[in-house]
Amino acid sequence: MPEHGTVFAYLCNMKQRIVVGISGGVDSGVAAWLLKQQGYDVVGLFMRNWHDTTGLISAECSYEDDVLFAEMVAKKIGIPFHQVDLSEQYRERVVNYLFREYEAGRTPNPDVLCNREIKFDAFVEEALKLGAEKVATGHYARVDSVNTASGSVFRLMGGLDKNKDQSYFLCQLSQKQLGYAMFPLGEITKPEVRDIAREQGLANAERKDSQGICFVGKVDLPVFLQQKLAAKKGHIIEISKKFEIPDNGRDYRLSSKSIELTPEMGNQIGEHQGAHFYTIGQRKGLNIGGKEEPLFILDTDVINNIIYVGQGQDHPLLFKKALLVRSEEVHWIRPDLSLMPGESRECFARIRYRQGLQKARVICESEGIYLLFDEPQRAVVRGQFAVWHYDDELIGSGPIN
Repeated sequence: MPEHGTVFAYLCNMKQRIVVGISGGVDSGVAAWLLKQQGYDVVGLFMRNWHDTTGLISAECSYEDDVLFAEMVAKKIGIPFHQVDLSEQYRERVVNYLFREYEAGRTPNPDVLCNREIKFDAFVEEALKLGAEKVATGHYARVDSVNTASGSVFRLMGGLDKNKDQSYFLCQLSQKQLGYAMFPLGEITKPEVRDIAREQGLANAERKDSQGICFVGKVDLPVFLQQKLAAKKGHIIEISKKFEIPDNGRDYRLSSKSIELTPEMGNQIGEHQGAHFYTIGQRKGLNIGGKEEPLFILDTDVINNIIYVGQGQDHPLLFKKALLVRSEEVHWIRPDLSLMPGESRECFARIRYRQGLQKARVICESEGIYLLFDEPQRAVVRGQFAVWHYDDELIGSGPIN
């Protein structure tokens, strides 16, 4: 009988079949072990989502290694192991989206889309074929339900390990998707996960976490994008730190807009191979030296194929006080807490993974949701997802305009 939980809970859990997305990494392996210890009928399902090796820097996320580790862990735990190929859905719904966003001068987050479109959609469909009642992953997040005036709703909460909280990557899930979701690691820390893996002799106990694009791996981004986006030379324009930024005060509409830069505002200092290969705040890849401070990308113009750069990570054009998520792209995880035009509320927000939660006000207008921050935010990137929380609960999200 397992140590975790009561005998009653163990016997109740035995009735439920949980399909775990087992990837070969330590997190999903320990998630599966925990569920097995809690008495659930656990099945491991490995998904293959990518076949192409174009642009790969290393084989850290190679399919052969991943499936080998996943199968060894499933055998060690003592659960059935299955595989499914979702590469067509992944290319159509995640990778093609990535190409479209870069071409439009936006920087997408494929991990967020992978969770919405693949792990908690296409993968869930496959899990249901195996008799799943719930689907579990190795995310560091929590989900529960509460009763409201309009009925029971699911809440998405941050993981207790603040260094690994991955609720950001789940910010586009719907109430229906959260209804299937289980996150066994939400209550424990990464060091504890490693300890469990070592204690249980799991083959992936010391395996490094995957990096790069979800299910693709660590890539040379320009090489990867050149599958669809052609390289083309353009000018790099440097904008002085003395550039005067208008003070918009608390005017969130004006503060959310980027200043329209033109070549006449600075000096040409080099050439690049395509503005769509770069993103705001980026430092590497310009290959320009001889400056007093490092150069950072301030903005990109994909229509005219121009990159604007400035010296120093404190360049004033790197900071914005507010941002806009357009109304058609706003996603409320808690529809019962959504705002109507003219309404606003204090919140905590972040504009990228691993950023600490920032004090802000979420403001609803007809054109969309504005986030007005107490402090200016560095490198607000078009296409990345902004999320807003009420206390520890993730309430809504959307791509930055």
